[in-house]
Amino acid sequence: MTKHLLWLACLMPFFAPAQSTTTLVTRYEKTKGRETATYAEVIDWYKQLDRQYEQARLIEVGKTDIGKPLHLFLIAADKNFRSTPQRVTLLINNGIHPGEPEGIDATMMWVRDMLKTGKLPKQVLLAIVPVYNVDGCLNRGVSRINQNGPIEYGFRGNSRNFDLNRDFIKNDTENARSWQRMFQELKPHVMIDNHTSNGADYQHILTYFATQKDKLHPLVSGYMSQSFQPELDKALTARRFEPVPYVNNFSNTPESGIAGFNDMPRYSSGYAALFNCFSFVVELHMLKDYPSRVDGTRAFMEESLKLIERDATKIVANKQQADQALTTQPTFAVSWKSDRSRTDSIPFAGFRADYKPSDVSGLKRLYYDRSAPFRKQIAYWNYFVPDVQVKRPNAYLIPQGWTAIIERLERNGVRLQRLRKDSTLTVNAYYVTDVKSPARPYEGHFLHTGVQVRTETLTIQAYAGDVLVPTNQVSNRYIVETLEPQGTDSFFAWNFFDSILDQKEHFSAYVFEDVAADLLKKDPKLQQLLAEKKAADKAFAESAGAQLEFIYRYSPYYERTHTRYPVYRLE
Repeated sequence: MTKHLLWLACLMPFFAPAQSTTTLVTRYEKTKGRETATYAEVIDWYKQLDRQYEQARLIEVGKTDIGKPLHLFLIAADKNFRSTPQRVTLLINNGIHPGEPEGIDATMMWVRDMLKTGKLPKQVLLAIVPVYNVDGCLNRGVSRINQNGPIEYGFRGNSRNFDLNRDFIKNDTENARSWQRMFQELKPHVMIDNHTSNGADYQHILTYFATQKDKLHPLVSGYMSQSFQPELDKALTARRFEPVPYVNNFSNTPESGIAGFNDMPRYSSGYAALFNCFSFVVELHMLKDYPSRVDGTRAFMEESLKLIERDATKIVANKQQADQALTTQPTFAVSWKSDRSRTDSIPFAGFRADYKPSDVSGLKRLYYDRSAPFRKQIAYWNYFVPDVQVKRPNAYLIPQGWTAIIERLERNGVRLQRLRKDSTLTVNAYYVTDVKSPARPYEGHFLHTGVQVRTETLTIQAYAGDVLVPTNQVSNRYIVETLEPQGTDSFFAWNFFDSILDQKEHFSAYVFEDVAADLLKKDPKLQQLLAEKKAADKAFAESAGAQLEFIYRYSPYYERTHTRYPVYRLE
C-alpha cells in the first residue's frame, strides 16, 4: 500500500460506527487467564472497537507470507490518524513471536478500557500491531516447554519458518516488507515490542532491554537512559513489577553478571534505532504465571505512555535534532563490541543455583532452589564501543541490476537519484580480501562475518538508470550500515552480493605456462614479487599451480570485477 493510500485508509473508517457500545470480553478474561486469544478473535476484537469508537481505526497495511493482511490499529484523541511532526507516535508491536502472547492479550484489554473511559493521550498517536507474525499465530499448539501457560499459543516461526525478529534488514518475508512500509510512514518516536523471556530462573516478573544506548544519538540516548528509564523503573516497582535488565548472562546463573544486549539492526529495536526511534523489548519471565505476565506487560505499556504523554514535546524535539544531525554526521560505526572494562552494579533478586544428580542421565544438572531466594548487587555490562567505523562518502553508486538492494532502500524511505545518461565516474571501490561464512545457514542465509576489504580508486562506466544514493539525508544510518560491506548486518553480510565472490574466467595451465613465462620476462617487478613470495612461503614455492595463479592475478587477463564490491563510494 502506498503512502497516500495508507493514510487515505486511515481517514476513512472500515466499518460504520455502531449506535451504542457493548462491553467486550476477551478469551483471556473468560478463562480467568488460562487462555490467549486466537488470531480470528484478535482481529474481530479490533474491528468491533473500530465500529464503536470514532477515535479508533483498524487498517490493513500490507500482506503476510500466509496470505492474511497485516493490520494496524490506531488511536487518536482528536480523530486525526496521521503521523505528524508535532506529536509523538508510539508503536506497539505484538506477536512477533506468537508463542509469547502477553502483549496480544494485555493490549486488547488496555485499549478497550482506554477507549471506554475516554482517557486517551492528547499528545500521542498510539499505533498498535495486533499480531505481527500472523502465520505463527495461526499455527496454534504447544511448543515452549519452558513456559508457564497459557494452554495454547502460536509458534515462533512464520509460515516459511523465518524468525521475524531476525528479518528487519534482509526482508525475506512479506511480513517484514509490509511492516517496514508501515514503520516508514508512521516514523515512530518510541516503540515497545512485547515478548516472553527464556533462560535462568529468578524472582523478577518483568525484564526488558532498551535500545543500546551507546548506538543512539546522544540527545535521544541521554533522555531515554537518564530520564525515561529511571522514572519508568520507579513506577513499575511501585506497581510490584520491579524490573531488571533482560537476563543475558555469561554463565548458567545470572549472579556472574548480565550483559547488555547488542541489538543489531536485524532485530526490531536495532532497526528502529537506525531512525532515532528508541525502543523497549519487554521480556516477561517465562516461569511466572500467565496472568502475572499479562499484568506486567500492561503495566509497562501504561507507565510508558504516561511518561511519553508528559514529555511529548521533548521527545519530538530530540528526534528532530537527532534526525537533522544524521544528515551531516561524518563517520558511522557499522559494527560494535562490548566494552568489558566498564561495568555498573544493579540490584538483582534471584534464587540460589545448585547442582544435583539428574534423574535422566545420572550426571550433574543445574536447578534453582526457590526456597532459597536472595537479593544482591550484580555486575551489568552495558557499554558498547565501535568495532569498525567508516567515513561517510558524499554518495554511493549502485548499478541498476542490483534490484533487490534498490527495492529495500526505497522501502525504507531512502531518497535515490537515477543517472540520466551514461557517465564515466571516478569512484572508490572495495575488494573483499577475506570473509568467514558458517557451514550451516542461519535464517535462510550463510551470514558472513570477519569481512576484510581493500580500497582502490577506479574509473568506471556507469549507465543511465544506475542509482545514486546521496548521504545528506535522515536515513544515513540505515544507508551506511547496510551498504558498507563490513557492517554486521550489511546487505553483503546477508549474502546479497555473493555472486561477486565467484570467479567466472580461469586458465588451462598448459596454455598459461607459456604466457606466464612471457609475462615474467617482460615485467621485472612481477619477477621480484614472485621471488619474494616463494622465499616467504615454502608451500607456495613447492606448488606450480599456486605460482601460476599468482602470476595470473597480476596479469591483464584476470577479471577485475572478481571480489569487487559493486556499491561504489563517491567521495
